[in-house]
Amino acid sequence: MFARLLSAAVVGIEARLIEVQCDVTGGLPGFHIVGLPEKEVIESRERVRSAIKNSGFSFPPERITANLAPADLKKEGVGFDLPTAVGILAASGQLRTPERKAVLVGELALDGAVQGVRGALPVTLAAREAGIDAVVVPQRNASEAALVEDVDVFAVGSLKEAVAFLRGDRALAPATVDRQAWRTRRPDSLAFDLADVKGQQQARRALEVAAAGGHNLLFVGPPGAGKSLLARCLPTILPPVTDQEALDVTRIYSAAGLLDDAAPLACWRPFRAPHHTISYAGMVGGGHGVPGPGEITLAHHGILFLDELPEFDRRVLDTLRQPLEERSILLSRAGTSIRYPCDFTLVAAMNPCPCGYLGDGRRECQCSAQQIRRYRRRVSGPFLDRMDLAVEVPRLRRSELTGRAAGEPSAVVLVRVERARRIQWQRSAGHSGGVCNARLGNRQLVEQCALDREACRLLELAVDRYVLSARAYDRVLKVARTIADLEACSAVRAQHVAEALQYRVAAER
Repeated sequence: MFARLLSAAVVGIEARLIEVQCDVTGGLPGFHIVGLPEKEVIESRERVRSAIKNSGFSFPPERITANLAPADLKKEGVGFDLPTAVGILAASGQLRTPERKAVLVGELALDGAVQGVRGALPVTLAAREAGIDAVVVPQRNASEAALVEDVDVFAVGSLKEAVAFLRGDRALAPATVDRQAWRTRRPDSLAFDLADVKGQQQARRALEVAAAGGHNLLFVGPPGAGKSLLARCLPTILPPVTDQEALDVTRIYSAAGLLDDAAPLACWRPFRAPHHTISYAGMVGGGHGVPGPGEITLAHHGILFLDELPEFDRRVLDTLRQPLEERSILLSRAGTSIRYPCDFTLVAAMNPCPCGYLGDGRRECQCSAQQIRRYRRRVSGPFLDRMDLAVEVPRLRRSELTGRAAGEPSAVVLVRVERARRIQWQRSAGHSGGVCNARLGNRQLVEQCALDREACRLLELAVDRYVLSARAYDRVLKVARTIADLEACSAVRAQHVAEALQYRVAAER
């Protein structure tokens, strides 16, 4: 006998519907899975066999063939266990093929329990796009799958429960979600506050400008000056994610298997801080088979923090240059090309020299001129050219160190940042969701960054004196536009350009 069901394969952060075709015929007993299955799919034969027997069903002592169509797409993951088992039961006459079309995904334990899988959210989105209004998923994945509207999500805990539901012997209520409850859970990235930062007024100001315009930011200073603390305060002054941004981030983390079971919806901007020993594949994406998302994609709509910047492999850093411009990355492997989004704000921190005390004034630098040059060459000029702001973070004075922090808390700064972002989004009303200043295109830059006469003159002098590249010129304009927005000023004036140049000059050193 023959039976067919629907499942889905996750490819990158998208999902493609797969038809699981099961055929049970006479002949020598055997169980074969075809359709370009990867090793974990082939191994499902033993899981399916044991799950069927231990769930009280009969495993057919005949020749069984399971085909995963289309056959030219590689099948990875363990989500085909459940539909394959149900297909075998249907093809062997133990279950009538369900009349309601539904997509099934789930891993089977040997005792028949249905375990969670990666990518339940992309699978549900793919089902909705195909006009299918029902999916059957493991209980662990019910919350994330239920985020998709217009699709009934049925959660099952075992193969026996899934069969009873498909037979019509057991009714299951569609899963529901409480998004508001998840938004009340504060992630670890929001455990810091600018009120805890002592001194560093210039660095605090640069952090506010970066948050208001979505600009890349570089901190340079000696060890213990507060660079890492400042960077970790950035999430607390960023506007909350929109509903679409939350869904985009959740889709990425679902495909990567990194969702928090207690709060599957990504209600907060991600903050990724990889160690400087990270590999090329770990940063941009890669791995066995279809390349998976890397740190830059996991930081989508959030922050990527690179501490001890010169200690990163230079090849890894230079690979970020194109994604920083295009806000996406194309990973090509033999027979596979996957494009991942990576629209993030880059924050980096570094010492001024190998020992960290160059220009400290209180501690003598022990580095030679050659060591300093070699240290700084670890970060290429084109990479530094993509940093919108650079600010020195000096050692705290004794009075600052021993006194109580008296700076503004993050909540106060956030009000100004959100006001500046609203101005930008209103100005870019023709674009979906609005566009922050760091993402302005060439035409938008000309339209929205109108300079008065004095500002034009100042910028012309800066181009000649500091030999600014075209990219540096544009970034100065964008930062100046953000500074003007923080003051709710419609025109970009000389003082705004002067402050933007101050951050740019520091980056050029």
